[in-house]
Amino acid sequence: MSVTVIYKTSATATGGRDGRTRSDDGSVDVALVIPKEMGGPGGVGANPEKLFAAGYSACFLSAMKAMSGKVGVKVPADASVTAEIGFGPRAEGGYGITADLTVTLPGVDRAEAEKLVHAAHEVCPYSNATRGNVDVGLTVA
Repeated sequence: MSVTVIYKTSATATGGRDGRTRSDDGSVDVALVIPKEMGGPGGVGANPEKLFAAGYSACFLSAMKAMSGKVGVKVPADASVTAEIGFGPRAEGGYGITADLTVTLPGVDRAEAEKLVHAAHEVCPYSNATRGNVDVGLTVA
């Protein structure tokens, strides 16, 4: 696989899942908290799964907008994508994640919406990064 990089950014985490992460330009500066379900204290703060969900949902909606003209399906202004990220042990050992994307396209015919969602799934960088490694579910609400 070859990628022609047109943009780069970075973030640095300190303290792991119960620390902090900050982007190189400071636009993202987030306290991290381990959820109670994972043995942590829970409370206010993010975790890697929340950050992944935020990134994947935003990227997928942008991929739908990018594919809109190619598949002939307009993305309404009130469209949304919700990414639900799951975390847990893998049968093979270690841990893994799952991703379920729920797409809401008000006023768009279901068949047309599904066509757009599948086209976006082919080009979205997050979908391409997870393909073959993460179970990704796609649902049109």
